[in-house]
Parts: sequence; C-alpha cells; structure tokens
Amino acid sequence: MEKMGFLGPPGTHSEAAALYLNGVLPEPAELTAYPEIFAALQAVADHKADSCLVPVENSLEGSINITLDTLARSDELIVRRELIWRVHNQLMAKCPVDAVRLIYSHAQPLAQCRGYLKAHFPQARLIAAASTARAAALVAASDPAEGCAAICTARAGELYGLTAVATEIQDSSENCTRFYQVGRRPALPLPQGDTGRALIICQIDGSRAGSLCEVLQEFASRHVNMTRIESRPARTELGAYLFFFDLEINGGPRCKLTESIAAVQRRSIWLRHLGEFPVLIAKQK
Repeated sequence: MEKMGFLGPPGTHSEAAALYLNGVLPEPAELTAYPEIFAALQAVADHKADSCLVPVENSLEGSINITLDTLARSDELIVRRELIWRVHNQLMAKCPVDAVRLIYSHAQPLAQCRGYLKAHFPQARLIAAASTARAAALVAASDPAEGCAAICTARAGELYGLTAVATEIQDSSENCTRFYQVGRRPALPLPQGDTGRALIICQIDGSRAGSLCEVLQEFASRHVNMTRIESRPARTELGAYLFFFDLEINGGPRCKLTESIAAVQRRSIWLRHLGEFPVLIAKQK
C-alpha cells in the first residue's frame, strides 16, 4: 500500500481533504501526518512517502509559498492530481462566546476570517499556530477562564473536546483551497481525450525588456489557455524571478501544448515540467 502524507496533526483541513481524496482514489493509501508542509514534501523527495497532499493556493488569500518554492527547487517532485476543496471554518472553545479573548489558528484561516473577526472580536488577540488542529489542541489544554478559542474544523473540535461557539465564519462562502497530490518522477501524461492541467516552472532573463511578453505570446499564438501565472523570487539575486504557469488541457490534441512548452524552454534560462494531471472538485456535504 502506498503512503500519502498530509499536514497534520489529525483534524486539519489538509487531513479532511486527504481523507476525501483517499476515498476516491483507485487504490487507497496509508495516510501519514507531518508537522509542516515542507516536511510532507521532503518525505516524498526522500522516498519516505510515495506522495503527499499539500495546499498550493487559497481563493481568498492566494498562494502557499512554501509549496511553490519547494516544487521549484526539486528535480524529482511532480504533480499527480489537483483537488479543489471548499473550506469550512468553525470557532471552537471551552468558554462562552462572549468570554473569548484569545483566538488561535493557522495563519491562513486567520486571514480567511479577517472580516468576521474584526466585526465580532475586535479586541481579541489573534495567535498563529502551526495548524488548525494544533490550535484546537492549545485551546483544549488551556483553562476556560483564559477565554481561548480556535478557528478549526468541526472534526478538530470533536477530537479535542471543544464546542462550536460560531460556525461557518469564513468571509466568503466560496472559500476554496487548491491541493496538489505531489509524487516523484516520472510524470505520466494524461490519457488522450482527458481534461486537466499542466504545470511548468521556468526562469527567464528579466533584465531584457519584453522577455515575459515573449513567453506569454508562445502560449497565446498557439491558443493554449493559461489558467494561472505566479512569480516567486529565484533566490539567486535581487530581481531574479521564477514563473509558474498552469496550462489548460482541454481534451483535444496535445501538439500545440507540447510546441508551446518547447518554445518557452528555448526562451528560458531553465524550465521544469511538473506533469499533466486531472483536476478533481470535491463533492462535500
């Protein structure tokens, strides 16, 4: 049985997404929690896990930089699947809602609930934790008189004996997180006729005017739809950037996609193709 990692401990949004994905995979994997996103990715690179499910982007707060940076620095990691997961944030505590003075959570949910917290808990102190489940554990270990609460999943609250004092507190009902199931090379192409995405990462010569425009034109001239572009520092010198491109695979012939990637590679200092993969939208209750 394969081993798939996720950001733990049990009770995180990542665990919920991993449990869902495991239920729809052709062959379920053994799920293993890791304390950090980087640790889960590194376990795959070190052959201690076969894959991991890690967040890459939230619809409210944007990209998860550690995921992008680790993928960019690895010669071995590739993307097997993408899962789009609708995020539900609950406020869990051992005290009444009007006694809440400290609120723990991961930095992402704290940001995803910023508007709600400002409106309902303007005086509360917000404290970032390693994960939403860790936040629940901290609240569970606290004295109710301290007025601690956690933004976490309902499952985390149940695991740690907390009670929901407010539900569905995310600022948008369309709050979704994109997850990548990351594995190791070789990257297998999608079967012909299937739809999905391809991910490439490249570094171009940013000192030359028009270099990014020329890269984008390679996609546009071949009618390859780019669904996302992201830049990250190359970490080599000030002003050097890497570019991440999500490219649509629409089920038609792949020749234009292949041609455009080859053309971009010729215009790049280096280019890495992280695979073609299906996009799954979780069917949640």
